Formats: sequence, C-alpha cells, structure tokens
Amino acid sequence: MPALHEQFFLFGDSIIQDSFNQERGFGFSAALQHAYIRRLDVVNRGLSGYNTQQALKVLPRIIPSLEQARIRFLIIFFGANDASLPQAENNQHIPLEQYKENLEKIITHPLVVAHKAQIILVAPPPINEHLQWITDKAKGFEKVSRAAASTKSYADAACQVGKKLGVPVVNLWAAFMSRTDFKLDEWKAGGHLPGSLGAAQNDALVELMYDGLHFNPAGYDVLFKETMKLISERWPDQLPENLPTVLPGWNDNIAWKSLEASK
Repeated sequence: MPALHEQFFLFGDSIIQDSFNQERGFGFSAALQHAYIRRLDVVNRGLSGYNTQQALKVLPRIIPSLEQARIRFLIIFFGANDASLPQAENNQHIPLEQYKENLEKIITHPLVVAHKAQIILVAPPPINEHLQWITDKAKGFEKVSRAAASTKSYADAACQVGKKLGVPVVNLWAAFMSRTDFKLDEWKAGGHLPGSLGAAQNDALVELMYDGLHFNPAGYDVLFKETMKLISERWPDQLPENLPTVLPGWNDNIAWKSLEASK
C-alpha cells in the first residue's frame, strides 16, 4: 500500500544531506517541509561525497516503486564532487561529458520516469578556493581539490542537460554569483572568477558557504527561494497554498463526513 502523502524527493550529495541540519540555522529541507507540511513529505536522500557515477549505482535502492510511494517532485542535485579536479586526492572526479551522460541517465531512468514527477535539476554552486584550500590542507592534501573555473563548467553542463531534456534548472551557480561582484565580460577577458585563489577573498561567497563548498543558512536560503520561484513559474498549481491538505482540518465537518464515508 503506497504512503498516504506523496513525496518531494531530494536526491543529491552532502549539500542535500546536510540540509535538514538546524545547528547552523536555516536549512533547505526543513524549510521545504515546513512549506509543504500536511501536503507532501520531504524525503532527504542526500549522500555525502557521492558523485553521479555512485548515484547511478544506488538509484535502484533509493527511488521507491509506485507500490511504495508516489514522488510528486524530484530534485536532482549532483556536481560539486564530480567537478573535483582530476588529480585531486579525494578521487571524486567524473569527466565533464560523463557527468552530463550520468545526469541524463538519472533523469531518464525507468524508476524515475515511472513516477511522472516534476523534476528539478540543480546546477552546482561556485567554489570558494580560499576556504576549500584550508579544508584540503587540514586533510593533508598537497593541492586544492576543487577549482572555481572547473565548477563553472559543470554548472554550465547541468544547464545544458536540463535544456536538452526539457527539465527546468535551478542555476545555483548564477544565483550565488549574482551576490558577488562577478562580471562575465571581465572574466572572459582574462580576469579571475570570484572564489578563485587568484582573486581576493569574496565576502558574499564566505557568507554563503562556510568551508568554500558546504552551505551556511544564507546559501540554503538562496536554494529555497530559487526552488520556490521555479515552482511558482513552472507549476503554480503545485505551490503549497494551492494544494489541499491530505487529512481534514480538525473543524472541517464536511471533510470529516467524507472521510468517514470512505471507510
């Protein structure tokens, strides 16, 4: 028997895994559950350290069958680990073209397609190499494991996959960068991306990501607002205020009679 509530399913890496954590403050998953409370169940399947290759391997164990539950929304958020540099000691790198192929395979996987869910692809955010390098040195790495320019190419690739498959994308890279002093023309002319070691430390990125990769409450707030904005533009009928609650309100006599009659 399927679950009573349909699901808002989150499939991603540590950024998703950590998004229910309230120790720092605002969290994406918690905010999403609050918005859809009594309407959809937010299911967090964030897997720390995973890249898209590993995501594909565990997908059959992660996505429920239609007999178990129904997924209304599916967020797919991978790329921060795939974009690790090829020579990085964390061994999480996935080549760019394979990353795109893996995203396509996840989105078109039969278990995913069966749910006919509204799919939202999230492009990975920028990297702040200044803080990432502190983390990497503490792990004994000899070089920084992620680079700002490389991560941009993976964010662009996610957007390309979304366009190819007709899947809307929350471009988190662009959303974060809009809060910096980034100017595309200057970068194309040979300038440094905000977050790169060649540029000065960027206060906006420090506010968004506490270690150069993982989110502060401000970062999760951006993700939440961008997600809700996309839903309002793409599926306005699926906004929380436009969905009925699953069970009757305590004082809704008509709904209670209908429920009792359906036994």
